[in-house]
Amino acid sequence: MKEFKITYFFDEQHYIRRFIHVESQEEAEALIRSERDQYISFTDSRGIYHELHMRNVRVVQLAEYFRVDKHGPKKAAFDCELHQNC
Repeated sequence: MKEFKITYFFDEQHYIRRFIHVESQEEAEALIRSERDQYISFTDSRGIYHELHMRNVRVVQLAEYFRVDKHGPKKAAFDCELHQNC
């Protein structure tokens, strides 16, 4: 499963981001196409509910997303030593 970031732009200053998990970029693109001219709704990672009509979206941007370990390699090494599971 891959993670993709979809950004819905309403104008130059307003946008909403959504993260989805699908098998491929083609599957993500198909999802975006299937949502045209519809209301969509989702809850983001902060627990905020979003509902929007795609006719109000000017640009949709899709990109595969690679999460970065916010704690960096030092934290990973510390966890490895602490839990002895490396």
